[in-house]
Amino acid sequence: MSVNLSPAAEVLMRHTCPWWFGHILACPLRRLVQDPSAILRPFVRPGMSVLEVGPGMGYFTPELARLVGEHGSLTVTDLQQEMLDGTARRLSRAGFRGRTTLVRCTADDPGTGPAEFDFALLFFMVHEVRERSAFLERIASSLRSGGAALLAEPFVHVSRRSFERELAEASEAGLGIRRDVRIRAARAALLLKPAGGPDAPGAAGMG
Repeated sequence: MSVNLSPAAEVLMRHTCPWWFGHILACPLRRLVQDPSAILRPFVRPGMSVLEVGPGMGYFTPELARLVGEHGSLTVTDLQQEMLDGTARRLSRAGFRGRTTLVRCTADDPGTGPAEFDFALLFFMVHEVRERSAFLERIASSLRSGGAALLAEPFVHVSRRSFERELAEASEAGLGIRRDVRIRAARAALLLKPAGGPDAPGAAGMG
């Protein structure tokens, strides 16, 4: 099935990880450096509603589906159909396809829809977004009060200064920042939506 992309989407696609590189990112040897269970277990519990944006070929997705359990839900969005197809295959092999919704998003809409999420995974993808401020505002609005998003960027591609700019934009979107997240080969932080919403006192700059 062919999909007509807007000019904005076509520009974004040129700055997006090519779908074939997703196979490399999903290599089992990656677990030696970034184990999905160890990374996600502190943040995801059974029954949660979880969003993953930009899954690649689904390296983290089966673990997210396992952690939310039978009564939780997982929504996965990506610009590239090839990434979603690869993720669907990994989910099917793991037996978790039925508890996951796959959405092809656009450059203007991350595909969150009207749902509210307890947790969002933004792993190695925010640096590819052209309009980061607008994107992070959408993520903030899609989180439930008290929800969180894990932001992680590859330290090879994203400098400390660039990562700090991303955190500043997240703060401007009304998200608190917790910097005590440690992930090997990555710069990472937890973005927190305060219980009183993005306009609550102390929403920005937490931790």
